[in-house]
Amino acid sequence: MGFFALNKSPGKAINRRMSDTYLKFGKRRIALPGNRPLRIGLGLMLIGFGILGFLPILGFWMIPLGLLVLSVDLPSVRRFRRRLEVKWGRWRARRAAEKAASGVPHHGKHEPDKPARGA
Repeated sequence: MGFFALNKSPGKAINRRMSDTYLKFGKRRIALPGNRPLRIGLGLMLIGFGILGFLPILGFWMIPLGLLVLSVDLPSVRRFRRRLEVKWGRWRARRAAEKAASGVPHHGKHEPDKPARGA
């Protein structure tokens, strides 16, 4: 399972106030507007303001977020996001395998049989 997940669950007639479309980052869920044109406008606005990232308050972080929001509704952006996610996952797996093969301890933790520095 990837780091980013999209969900477009079918809406229920009982509760229309809650958004059934959301982005999932790890363990966090961020609700998106239920209206498709509003989501597309939000994604384009994030990308547009992200291009102006050199200005105060705005930032270049808005561009990937805008692409994620657009990937909910636009298949071409969704395919791009999915390809990027798969490549990133493969890179991380390859990197983890290389670290395991080289014997480097993970996250800089000391081995249990060796005393910690300064002890």
